[in-house]
Amino acid sequence: MDKIDFRSDTVTWPTPAMRQAMLTAAVGDDVYGEDPTVNKLEALAAEMVGKEAALFVASGTMGNLAAILTHAGRGDEAILGQDAHIFCWEAGGMAALGGVTPYPLPTDAIGRMDLAQIEAAIRWDDPHCPRSRLILLENSYGAKNGAPVPLDYLAAVSDIARRHGLATHLDGARLFNAAAALGVPARAVVQHVDSVSFCLSKGLCAPVGSLLCGSAAFVRQARRIRKILGGGMRQAGVLAAAGIVSLTEMVDRLSQDHENAALLARGLASISGIQVDVERVRTNIVFFYLSPDVTLSAPQIAAQLRQANIWIGAESERHFRVVTHYWVGPNEIELLLGALEEIMRQGVRQSA
Repeated sequence: MDKIDFRSDTVTWPTPAMRQAMLTAAVGDDVYGEDPTVNKLEALAAEMVGKEAALFVASGTMGNLAAILTHAGRGDEAILGQDAHIFCWEAGGMAALGGVTPYPLPTDAIGRMDLAQIEAAIRWDDPHCPRSRLILLENSYGAKNGAPVPLDYLAAVSDIARRHGLATHLDGARLFNAAAALGVPARAVVQHVDSVSFCLSKGLCAPVGSLLCGSAAFVRQARRIRKILGGGMRQAGVLAAAGIVSLTEMVDRLSQDHENAALLARGLASISGIQVDVERVRTNIVFFYLSPDVTLSAPQIAAQLRQANIWIGAESERHFRVVTHYWVGPNEIELLLGALEEIMRQGVRQSA
């Protein structure tokens, strides 16, 4: 890569193997169902997560929105976490385009809504109220340090949904990170939900794309929704070829990113003026904060790091997010820690 970039795993470039696969991909018209590489990717994805079918979509946001619009309609309501990615970072698409009302609930330190609050949020069949139709889950949970959400919780939510006739969808943007952290295959993580989306373009390094998986009937309707959203791609095998490499070559190495994130967190904890909860780092996302006595702001520190061609995410005036991935390893972590320690030391001198 042309920079040392910790802002997200979305910044990853395709690997050399992906570029070669894209160059030689067999293609057809995917809207007609005739792109052999897309068909291969969809079959592979469905098999890996234990669902009947899969649909290749342009992005995780498109996958989540297509799922919501397949499960629910105008005037319906979806229960989800108040800091869930779908609620906070997907431009309000479920309401803006689908007329589906979000019902946000608080989440705990690893992204779980309280089970009793979920059940209490389900509406009676009353013409005055939206109709409860869907529970939206997320794993790993991005807003909570990328925490892997335990399987027993997913099973308990699914049981509530079944008893009340609701569907469940899992935003699994980093599904394989969650599976690696939990020590189980991806199909075990999604066994209790009706549908799941996961990204190829984050830690799996593909340049574009996500998969939406569920029953054959669900995917058939989601394909129609994808067309409505403008997501009917033609010779998409050029993109799908990279996704096949993602699923066959990149999944098993994600634990390395988790180890590097833990290494980075331990290094950050040793720097004066930095606060980080090392124990909460379970996948590839690290949140850290400036101590109250540090006079520099997070944006100022991030700007100084960019002068050394090191990029990190300043989430607020005192808060950072860094993400490990294929293109940043121990050497890059050492460079980041060294540069950050020097900036913090210089800031202390200037304020003295």
